[in-house]
Amino acid sequence: MRYDPFTPEATKLVLVLVGLPARGKTFVSRKLARYLNWLGFSARTFNIGDYRRRKLGTHHRHDFFDPANVEGNRLRNELATAALDDMLVWMKGGGRVGIYDATNTNAQRRRQVYDRCQAAGLDVVFIESVCEDPSIVEANIRETKLTSPDYEGMNPDDAARDFRARIDHYSRTYEPVTEEDYAYIKLIDVGRIIVMHGIRGFLPGKLVNFLMNLHLVRRPIWLTRHGESDFNVQGRIGGDTSLSPEGHLYAKALSRFVREHSIRPPNVWTSTLRRTIETASYLQVPSMPWRALDEIDAGVCDGMTYQEIAQKMPQEFDARAVDKLNYRYPRGESYVDVVQRLEPVILELERESEPVLVIGHQAVLRMLYAYFMDKRPEDVLNMEIPIHTVIELVPGPYAFEERRYSLSVSDLDGPVGMGSAMAD
Repeated sequence: MRYDPFTPEATKLVLVLVGLPARGKTFVSRKLARYLNWLGFSARTFNIGDYRRRKLGTHHRHDFFDPANVEGNRLRNELATAALDDMLVWMKGGGRVGIYDATNTNAQRRRQVYDRCQAAGLDVVFIESVCEDPSIVEANIRETKLTSPDYEGMNPDDAARDFRARIDHYSRTYEPVTEEDYAYIKLIDVGRIIVMHGIRGFLPGKLVNFLMNLHLVRRPIWLTRHGESDFNVQGRIGGDTSLSPEGHLYAKALSRFVREHSIRPPNVWTSTLRRTIETASYLQVPSMPWRALDEIDAGVCDGMTYQEIAQKMPQEFDARAVDKLNYRYPRGESYVDVVQRLEPVILELERESEPVLVIGHQAVLRMLYAYFMDKRPEDVLNMEIPIHTVIELVPGPYAFEERRYSLSVSDLDGPVGMGSAMAD
């Protein structure tokens, strides 16, 4: 069974996005959904634009969004209601956090959403995205809106003009969130300023902390396991052994990779274990050890092979096979424990605007990979994080782009090998 940080009696939460087009609402809603699902809260986004494109097609230009367009208003209200209906049904069926991604730019519409959620016994927090920087708005139009299905095959300049006209239509009726009886968070210029009102409770407070770390800077995040260790050679788990000769060769290859692929030195993070610190020592840049990045604690099984565990502790071996996510090694950790201790690392990775190289361990990197690639932890438990490979993750408008580099350690005088590109 999927672990759930909520107790069964806990109040469910609806996050209602507010803001003009091209203000980053969908960016924020997808970030929140990814973060919450990774933590174990069942979250889902209901985006009105997606409903419009599925039900009405992608042919609508700016006049469809004109408040004077009676038929356009009717259709858009029907779609907004359909999305809200679906969200409430999903919440009743077991969903924990619903994210209602729409403009919601007038007080009357917000009151309708609020009243229906309250009637269903749901707590509501409004998240308003405000942008006072025209350069951010223009960049958002160019990077995300012009590549949407709405403008497929259209001249980019014509599409940009049409979308600006759409913004103008919404601007005429826009009413900022000021309702005193609502709990709300205002994000100004993607978190440059955050204003809060009526925010109480564990989960809303956690979301504020997360939102404070968001930004739009594109920078690579590199994930790699340490070089091969002596325990890797012996097939043993855990331990604090040194690198093997092959592992030292990888550390040298990694150093060259960083020099060739980084305009400026990255921030280097390691675990506190010897094999990651030795791998980082060849980089000739400072590194920061994080205890949170240590490999999953195998407890009494530390230093054993899986074959030895199966022979000496068959019940433990079988229990892990049945529920690998929640299984906790005796006097050790589970993957759920690893997710919880990695949360500060995730927040710091979101905050960081410089390139970051994380030298870690397979279980830990699986959980970091799950977060960035929008996968649930239970879906990557058996995914191999290949040794002597760098996974490069670069943020795009709504998702991270992945590329893998398999580094050659057999011939350090030759080119560093590059694996095939992969995208989620």
